[in-house]
Amino acid sequence: MNNEPALNKASPETLDFLLSRRSGTAKAMTGPGPDEAELRRILQAAARVPDHGKLFPWRFVVFGGDGRARMGALLARLAAEDGAKEKSIALEKARFLRAPVVVGVISRVQPGIKIPEWEQMLSAGAVCQTMLIAAHALGYVANWLTEWCAYDARVASALGLQTGERIAGFVYIGTSAVKLEERPRPDMNEIVTWF
Repeated sequence: MNNEPALNKASPETLDFLLSRRSGTAKAMTGPGPDEAELRRILQAAARVPDHGKLFPWRFVVFGGDGRARMGALLARLAAEDGAKEKSIALEKARFLRAPVVVGVISRVQPGIKIPEWEQMLSAGAVCQTMLIAAHALGYVANWLTEWCAYDARVASALGLQTGERIAGFVYIGTSAVKLEERPRPDMNEIVTWF
């Protein structure tokens, strides 16, 4: 069996699939989530995004199993240091337990090269979106979030981020505990112009 991708082959069913994709809120996720093999496929799909020069200007931090609780403990400690009330501290402790798997996408910009920094950052965004699509393809829901912890220097330090690295987002993956409802979409006549 040939495992090479079929290039330039029409696939209307793929377009229909993309038009059915929607996020499932992390607050309403439950198990099961992807197993290790499924998660590897999701990450492999994400790693195929355009990256202009084979830079791979991103990397992944996977929070599964006990790693989710360890991240929650870190966030709860930081919230307590900031003077948060017990209810907020409890919310932070449970933040990464909302889904069976959470993947941090780390943007790794390499300055001073011919590939513009903006394009490198966009590549990390493409990784996050492709993860959402790949999770959907496997029958899961996913939610791409940043929240305060993506912008906190203490969190970045705890995750081992280096110079030029930023958290592009956390992608929560699991099964929706509620029926997904369609939300309003933009009127294409209002957002498309022709030059």
